[in-house]
Order: sequence, then structure tokens, then C-alpha cells
Amino acid sequence: MGYRTFTCPIARDCGGCEWLAVPYTIQLRRKQAQVEELLGPMISGDAGEVRGIVGMKGEPVAYRHKAATPYAHAGRGRIACGFYARGTHRIVRCDDCLVEDPRARHVLNAVARVAARQHIPAYDEDKGTGVLRHAVVRCGYATDDVLLTVVTNVPELRRAERFVAAIREEAPEVTSIVQNVNTRRTNAILGFRNKTLWGPGTMRDKLLGCTFEIGPTTFYQTNPAQTEELYRLAIEGAGLRGGERVLDAYCGCGTIGICAASANDAQVIGVERVEGAVKAARRNASMNGLDEKCSFVAADATEWMAREGRELGFDVVLMDPPRAGSTPEFLDGVASLAPARVVYVSCNIETQARDLELIRRNGYRIESVTPVDMFPHTKHVESVAVLSRR
Repeated sequence: MGYRTFTCPIARDCGGCEWLAVPYTIQLRRKQAQVEELLGPMISGDAGEVRGIVGMKGEPVAYRHKAATPYAHAGRGRIACGFYARGTHRIVRCDDCLVEDPRARHVLNAVARVAARQHIPAYDEDKGTGVLRHAVVRCGYATDDVLLTVVTNVPELRRAERFVAAIREEAPEVTSIVQNVNTRRTNAILGFRNKTLWGPGTMRDKLLGCTFEIGPTTFYQTNPAQTEELYRLAIEGAGLRGGERVLDAYCGCGTIGICAASANDAQVIGVERVEGAVKAARRNASMNGLDEKCSFVAADATEWMAREGRELGFDVVLMDPPRAGSTPEFLDGVASLAPARVVYVSCNIETQARDLELIRRNGYRIESVTPVDMFPHTKHVESVAVLSRR
């Protein structure tokens, strides 16, 4: 790969890939240095190691398998779509995006063309009027599935059958279309109600040989190729040999836990407060023939650990919290379970550093931290920390 750099005609306006002009090898060095600077002192204090960053194999392009666009009135019956210019709500047109799956932008732009032809007005965020707000596309990594979610400001899309037929003609790669209703005056893209307009209303994809069903609001990593690397590291760090009981906290639709159960003869219990995600996790376990190895509970993980977790006992805790990190109460709950190992997957090393300090105070040492580059051309870096009881 050497010191090649990439160019994008809208990079200056978009601002999404702030390191696009930096050779990828240097990007990786910078991210490695970020982790070593922030986490290095406490890791050294535990006689642990910061391992080398896991970057993308091959060219770091077309890695985003989820893409979205806002829509706005563009004059003369046209509808604008693309990206918001940095720090504004002005839409910058995008015909192709270097880091997205090539199918994604084609589908998003097709929605704008079809809506303009059929006189479906774009949403006006200042007035709160109009119909078409956003669209989100998810593209399969290991499958050909493409799920299109069209976000509207109205509960019913007039002449929806005509709209669907036109989308299918313009973008035949789409395998299902869902309408998401968001009538709130908010910057949040998605609302709470979904209505399937065509197809199953979901898509399927695979990670580490396991199949997952993904809906319009399911959390599923944007870069599946690097997600497989992330999960391999987490499963390896868990040190599973067979027969262990594993707690998958913040389990979402069950991806990490199911992959762990599939790769090893372990019993996995996943805990997640979002009931829809738990239902998806159960379906995913069944789809992979892991009903007897995996069970999922809809509950607050902190409360569940205090109420039921202690009685069950766990050998390993896998945790993958949101960017805000975990809480002292949750981390105290993990310590009360006294697992032999804790594997902490993080998308924010600053909050991870804060949380690791608390886990260490509760009797654990850091064995290793491995950075993973999930988002090339940006400053973001993820990491997998492996801790063992002292």
C-alpha cells in the first residue's frame, strides 16, 4: 500500500474523511500512538502489552456497508441529497462515496429522483413540512441483500405501491423497502415506527460464519470486515476452552455472543435493555442453531447482575458499551460476579480508559489492548482490552 493517498471531489465540503490526504500507513501509526499514549501507562503498570493495530487488509475503501442521506427541496422540482457540509445543514451533492459500498449511494440518489418525478415533497426542517426526510441503506457484506429504509414525516405514504415499483426499477439491487415514520422536530434520523412496503422488511448478513437478521433500527457495525477482526480478538481474549459460562453485556442483536458460542462450546447469556434487540438476538440464535447455547434477557444489565447474575456465576464477561462507555455501578456489578476474564470492546478509548481504571481497582489487571481501525481516513480508533483477575 505504501504512501498512496486518495482524493475525493467533495472532501473539503463534506469533512467526513478528515485524514483522507494522509497515507494509510501513517494513519495507522497515529492511531497506534493514540492508544499507547492514553492507555500505555496503566497497561505498563499491569505488565501488560499494547499490541499492534489491526488495519484493513487491501485498500481502505468501500468499507461502509451502511449509508444515509438527508433530503431537501432544491428548486425547479428537484430534490437535493448527499451529505451535510461540515458544521451546516447545507447539502453537498454526492454521486459516489469513496468509503461506502458502491451500491449504497446509487440507491440513495435513486430515491431522490423517484420522489421528484412523483412529486413527493422533501422535508423542510425549518417549517416542519414536507414528506421525505432521509433514507438509510444497509448493504450485505457476505450476502447480496440491500435494505432501504425511507424516513417520512407522514404516517402514510400516498401511492406507496407506485413509489416502490419505481425504486425497484431504478435500483434493482434493493431486496426490501421499509418506511420509517419520524414526525418529531429533531435531528435524529429514525423514528419509532416501521412499516414494510416491500420484501421481508429485514436483510441478512454473515459474520464469522454466523447469519444475522438486521432490521431498520438494528445496531450492526458499519464495517463488517473489521468487525470480524474485532470479534476474533474478543473471542480469543475470552480464552474459551469449552464449557465456560459467558455474559454478553450490552449484547444488542447478539452478534458477539453468538459468534463466541458458535466458535466454542460455551454457554452465553446476553443482557440488553432494548426489547426489540433481544427479540432479534433470539431469532439470530435460532437461525444459527444455537438455541441451547445462547439465551437473551431483556433487562438493565446492572440490575440483572445484582438480582440474578451472582447466582448463575460467569467465567467471562464480554462488554461492548456505547461511546459514552459504562457506569461505575455496572463495573462494580461485573466485579461482584468475579469472572476470571473481562473483555472490553470499545469505540471510544477515552471512556474506555476511565472504565479500565475502575475495573483495575476492583481486582483486575490488563493483559493486553489491541487497537482496531474500523474507520479509515478518520481519527476514530476502536480497541479490545483483555483483563484477568489478579
